[in-house]
Amino acid sequence: MSVASSDFKKVTTNSVQEMKRNGEKISMLTAYDFTLAGIVDKAGVDVILVGDSASNVMAGHETTLPITLDQMIYHASSVVRAINRALVVVDLPFGSYQGNSKEALGSAIRIMKESGGHAVKLEGGIEIIESIERILTAGIPVMGHLGLTPQSIYKFGTYTVRARQEAEAEKLLADAKALEQAGCFALVLEKIPADLAERVAKELSIPVIGIGAGAGVDGQVLVLHDMLGMTHEFNPRFLRRYLDLYTEINTAVQSYVHDVKSLEFPNEKEQY
Repeated sequence: MSVASSDFKKVTTNSVQEMKRNGEKISMLTAYDFTLAGIVDKAGVDVILVGDSASNVMAGHETTLPITLDQMIYHASSVVRAINRALVVVDLPFGSYQGNSKEALGSAIRIMKESGGHAVKLEGGIEIIESIERILTAGIPVMGHLGLTPQSIYKFGTYTVRARQEAEAEKLLADAKALEQAGCFALVLEKIPADLAERVAKELSIPVIGIGAGAGVDGQVLVLHDMLGMTHEFNPRFLRRYLDLYTEINTAVQSYVHDVKSLEFPNEKEQY
């Protein structure tokens, strides 16, 4: 399989679909603020997800449910101002699209108009098809999300792997095909068996991006704060930490405190 990287000056929904056709894996990371988004974009990440995981890593909530549409627009606006190349996908937060396709369209329009994002992401399958179709009528690209859907945590009661049983696996496959048929340009599969994720990726023509879904999909996504080791209590099997920023930042702050207390900072060269 090709590992060559396409030199897209600007990644679009068409770009990621072309990557799938060419066998090029898609890189995707979350970002929620201007500074880190700019670093991620310059490093060459294809897709930046302004995830409702901001509820956890930025605001300290236990779940993704509390974050509001206004807060998602704030985070997305900060990210969009920083990027030049990446495709920016914004999560529709809990309560902004379920059960009411008119409200779903209004929420998506607000995100696109007020943040400048390039696409929205919704959790769910056949039960939210009406909302997806209505959003698409406005020309707004939609990314789907199946498997472990954090906005439904109180329904499932656990963050364990989804679709291990045959019935749930078949429903997931049917949902994935329905999302593609409805017009989604890509799909995220979270925390499902690798063989099922690979099957979905092979049977769909749209890109399938995994998180805890094995290597047989078309791309990978991680939460930036987890990947950089800024969080340290979250240790799922699928997470690879590329840095240990928790320790690095803690050490740096301790050094700063020491230097202030001991009058070592600022020195003569660090003042006017």
